Amino acid sequence: MNLPTNWHGKIDLVYTHSDGKTEIKSAFCQAPLKIQRAFYPEGNSICYSVILHTAGGIVGGDILTQNIYLSPNSHVLITTPSATKIYRSEEKKATQEILIKLENNSYLEYLPQEIIVFNKSQFQQKLRVELGNNATWLGWEIIRFGRSARGETFTDGQWLNYTEVWQENKPLWIDRQSFSGDSQLFSAVNGLADKPVIGSLIFISSNPVEDFLPFIKELINRKFNQITLGVTTLQQGILCRYHGNSVSEAKNCLITIWQLLRKKQGFNSLIKPRVWL
Repeated sequence: MNLPTNWHGKIDLVYTHSDGKTEIKSAFCQAPLKIQRAFYPEGNSICYSVILHTAGGIVGGDILTQNIYLSPNSHVLITTPSATKIYRSEEKKATQEILIKLENNSYLEYLPQEIIVFNKSQFQQKLRVELGNNATWLGWEIIRFGRSARGETFTDGQWLNYTEVWQENKPLWIDRQSFSGDSQLFSAVNGLADKPVIGSLIFISSNPVEDFLPFIKELINRKFNQITLGVTTLQQGILCRYHGNSVSEAKNCLITIWQLLRKKQGFNSLIKPRVWL
């Protein structure tokens, strides 16, 4: 397979809100990253955006950067059209840095589809979110280690993931994850225990969220049997962690939680981005 190497992809997005409509004010794209035309399945107040990676996958040496800015009162949902593949690399590391800045009273739902981490891949992602007053961020991430359908496990390589959420120069959520294929954590009981899929959903808001927890737990227990899901409160939000064997199960679980959180905040809980269908 002849894949391009050493992409330096970049995407800069600026959203504004005026006259009841959120829209993209400016968009700079550098291959292989690209933005689709915005669409509005819920009306003008919520702008749906799809970020494309046109190269088909990420290889060692790639450097990808996303800068996303929401002006006051903007409401945006960002997703991707399909899974992101991290291809094997013997030496070079692929990196992705995402900087998100939300101004006062803005709301971002950052919901990319799953990442498939191939065996022998090297990947590092840094995500930083900066919140203004009364800004809300809801993000998730779903990771599959190895191509399980082919019998592949993640026994060689490295995956690093740093997530930070700040407000007024104060940290609200700092998460550091590191996984090396040769560390035996893939099969260890205190690691992945041979279950290759993990997922996280983080919801951070200035409004009280503690009352949402019982509803989340009751809904998950009712809809999913024998699922491994942890739900806890953060300093100003909620954290949900999935661990299992199925990307589909992880997605269905996190989508169910996302829909509940939307309903509790008075948003439409039935509409999903069309690229998920």
